Amino acid sequence: MKKKLVFATNNLHKLTEIKAILGEQIDILSLNDINCHVDIPETANTLEGNAKMKAEYIYNHYHLDCFADDTGLEVKALNGAPGIYSARYAGEGHDSQANMKKLLENLKGITNREAQFRTAICLIEGGEEHLFEGLVKGKIIEEKRGEAGFGYDPVFVPDGYDQTFAELGEDIKNQISHRARAVEKLCDYLTK
Repeated sequence: MKKKLVFATNNLHKLTEIKAILGEQIDILSLNDINCHVDIPETANTLEGNAKMKAEYIYNHYHLDCFADDTGLEVKALNGAPGIYSARYAGEGHDSQANMKKLLENLKGITNREAQFRTAICLIEGGEEHLFEGLVKGKIIEEKRGEAGFGYDPVFVPDGYDQTFAELGEDIKNQISHRARAVEKLCDYLTK
């Protein structure tokens, strides 16, 4: 029988990405699938802390094995910002276009544009917590390029590539992204 896990997210992009990465190995349920329509608080001061808060909420309220992630874009010249505030960098609206605009404005005139995407995943299985991390280094370009992906994908070029995540497309992104690397570690753990 296939293992079932709840992925504590309302983000359809993330859900689709995770299902594509995990393939047929695990049956992934969304918050919608378990009738959870609560906006789970993310008030920790680290990505790991936020992932843990979300996973614990689901486990404690629904008693289901689950995992949650938190992802942040960390820009060296901005002392790691936007970091845990990546989704709401330009305000509470989770507006990707406004977030990118603010990021590019904050980097105007700055030559060191090194950045990294980092994903922390907290898995709770049978009451035991496990943390996994994935990261991809790269740089922030000066203007948006590409149509695929979501979030900061149009302004982030991963090391070793000359295209943004938004230009590379889902297939390549799902092989090399921060989330893919964290999910790979999660998968290795779950399939052992």
